[in-house]
Amino acid sequence: MSPYDPSAFPPFAVTVDLVVLTVRGHALCALVVRRGEQPFQGRWALPGGFVRAEEDLAAAAARELSEETGLCAHDPGVPGVDNGAHLEQLATYGDPKRDPRMRVVSVAHLVLAPDLPAPRAGGDANSARWAPVDELLAAGEQASGGLAFDHARILADGVERARSKIEYSSLATAFCPPEFTVGELRRVYEAVWGVALDPRNFHRKVTGTPGFLVPAGGTTTRQGGRPAQLFRAGGATLLNPPMLRPEV
Repeated sequence: MSPYDPSAFPPFAVTVDLVVLTVRGHALCALVVRRGEQPFQGRWALPGGFVRAEEDLAAAAARELSEETGLCAHDPGVPGVDNGAHLEQLATYGDPKRDPRMRVVSVAHLVLAPDLPAPRAGGDANSARWAPVDELLAAGEQASGGLAFDHARILADGVERARSKIEYSSLATAFCPPEFTVGELRRVYEAVWGVALDPRNFHRKVTGTPGFLVPAGGTTTRQGGRPAQLFRAGGATLLNPPMLRPEV
């Protein structure tokens, strides 16, 4: 029997890529970083990097988010600080030619959070910014200035995941502060779906869905005009009936 020779196997690596979405200026925005190294030096990309030998995937995703942007994500199953980001695994991407360095499989994660602060670049990224999702997707994967690697596809998959999940789950509240108004929640749906919703009909639906929202016991005038009632996310994770996306 021949001795085991690790060098006989081709190099292989696992990375995590992060689709970080928030609502800024009533628009759905994604976090992108400008690559400071080859390959694709100078191109915008999703934050991410190689998984270390001792890490599980969720830990690698949280570390990369912190290192490259200065932002923190919190496991939704663990009580976190106010405005903690929602983190979930999105999909796996393994095209043999997706990375020119070697065979690299990426496990993408979706991160959702309220209006996040300006990101801080770090690691191998020399700048970071929030960009409207429509702008990034319109650039196209192959267009000049488009996202590096296959990140346009990963971003599109992450956006569609968010758009579909807020139909049948309470995930839209992950874009809101701990206490929010129905109007603020409606603007999340409008930004994620890219549509305008009837305010009265929306209010009736969300307040009539069992477990979706619970009164927070206060009001706010931060939207201007009359005081608006504040709510918190209820205990429901699945919405019945669902909030169906309007056909555009």
